[in-house]
This record gives sequence, C-alpha cells and structure tokens, in this order.
Amino acid sequence: MALSSMTGFARGHGVSVAGNDACEYAWTWEIKSVNGKGLDLRLRVPPGWDAVEATVRAQVAAALARGTVQATLTVERHGKSPVVRVNEEVLAAVLAAMKALSARLDAERPRLDGILGIKGVVEVIDAEDAEDERRGAEAAVVAGFAAVLDMLAETRRREGEALARVLSARLDEIAALLARAEAAAARRPDAIKERIAEQVAALIGASDRFDPDRLHQEAVLIAARADVREELDRLAAHVEQAQAMVRQGGPVGRRLDFLSQEFNRESNTLCAKANDLELTHIGLELKSVVEQFREQVQNLE
Repeated sequence: MALSSMTGFARGHGVSVAGNDACEYAWTWEIKSVNGKGLDLRLRVPPGWDAVEATVRAQVAAALARGTVQATLTVERHGKSPVVRVNEEVLAAVLAAMKALSARLDAERPRLDGILGIKGVVEVIDAEDAEDERRGAEAAVVAGFAAVLDMLAETRRREGEALARVLSARLDEIAALLARAEAAAARRPDAIKERIAEQVAALIGASDRFDPDRLHQEAVLIAARADVREELDRLAAHVEQAQAMVRQGGPVGRRLDFLSQEFNRESNTLCAKANDLELTHIGLELKSVVEQFREQVQNLE
C-alpha cells in the first residue's frame, strides 16, 4: 500500500435526466483536502439536498483516514419552467394600505405593474419535483460524489508517492550522518577514556575534600556523558522503523510524526553530550535533516 498525502483537489460534474418532460439536474462536486489532525468533513449542499449528506459522509469515512476535507455541491435544474405565484395575503395587505391612504392623499390611482413590482406580491418559485425524479437525481449526485472522491484519493496517493521518495532520501541522510558519528575519532575507546580521565582529574584538582563515594558518583556521571553509544543505537533503530513504515505505506502519518519527535529528542541529546567539535557538527547537521523529515511527515495521511 502506498503512502498518501492529506492534500488534494478534485472536481467533477454530470447531468441526471428524470421524468417524461426531460427535466435535467446538472450537478457539480468540488472536493479539496488539506492537513488535519483527524478526519474533518465540511460539507456544503444546496437547500433541499440534505438527503445526500449521510451517504456522502460515510463514503468519505471509508475512503480517507485523515485531513480536513471541504466538499461543495452545486445543482441546477433545467427543463421545467418556474411557477409565478401571487401572494394573496401580501397583495390584500398592500391594497388595504392603498385604500386607506387614498382618502388622505390626492394621488393618481396605482397601476397594476406598480402593485406587482412591490416586493413579496409576486413570487417566482421552482416547480415542485416529483418524488421519483428527486430520488433519481439524489442517487446520481451520490454516485457522482463517489467518482470525484476516487479522483481526490488518487491525487493524494500521487503526492504521497512523491513524499515517500523525499522521506526515504531524508532517512538515508540520517543513516549516513550516524555512520559518520560512529567513525568519528572521538568515538574511539581510547579517546573516550582520555576525556573521562581529563574530566576526573579536573574534578579532583578543583577540591581536595572530595568524599570517595561522591567522587565515584561523579565519575560514573562523567562516563555516561562521555559516550553517545545509546543515542546512536536508538537513532539507528528509529531509522530502521521509519524506513519500514515508508515501505509499508498506508495511513502511517501519526506514527511517523511520533518517530520524528523521537529523532529530534535523540539529536538534541547527542549535541548536548558531544564533547567534540566533529560530533557537534554532525549533531547539528542531524537536527537540520530531522527537521526537514518532520516537516514532510506533517503532510502524510
């Protein structure tokens, strides 16, 4: 299974023909997704099309694992003439007001076009849908959404493949830096012993009142800080685990994000314990590559 990005865009449209009068519903779906901690669908449908929402949400939950998804549906109906209707209540109220004012004002009698032009007197509404026509249109809209969702998932997979190549390259860089750290002169046992001896000598020279037990404890701490074997081993294990996840694919973004935090923590410790210029430089390079790795991981599903 390939990796998938959380970012993508897809758009599709179609026409549903229903009824003997060839009523057409022209629909368009537009879906875009961006990074998100979980799966968040923000759905916008025209008034009267709420019936498709439950099915659409179920399709998104089955197809995607993470990302903030915005899906917008637009529908236009063709083939049926709109209905022009006079709002009798509004008209009656307007005529009553005119009659009351005519006794108080010397004015011309209102014309028909003036009365019909008053807001609310005339309403233009869509002809009502037949039940079978609407159900057929809803089925077409839902099927269209499934097709556009597949297009979105494909764009996310293609970007995920590109991210996989980038992540593999960053992991190879981390592995190369670890190999350099392993081969550093400061990692030789005699160099480590020499540094420990120098620090213990400096500790003894600083005071002649050291308790033997306290001196032993300080020497143990110095020895623990003098070698970065533990950090290098953990980093190598993290690299191996991350490489396996990238090869495995699927929704592994959360786990890789956790590993990137572990990479960063071990890199910080390596820099803090590096009593050597070469190891310090390697640690700083490592932190830079780890940050690049973490930034790319944020885009993964």
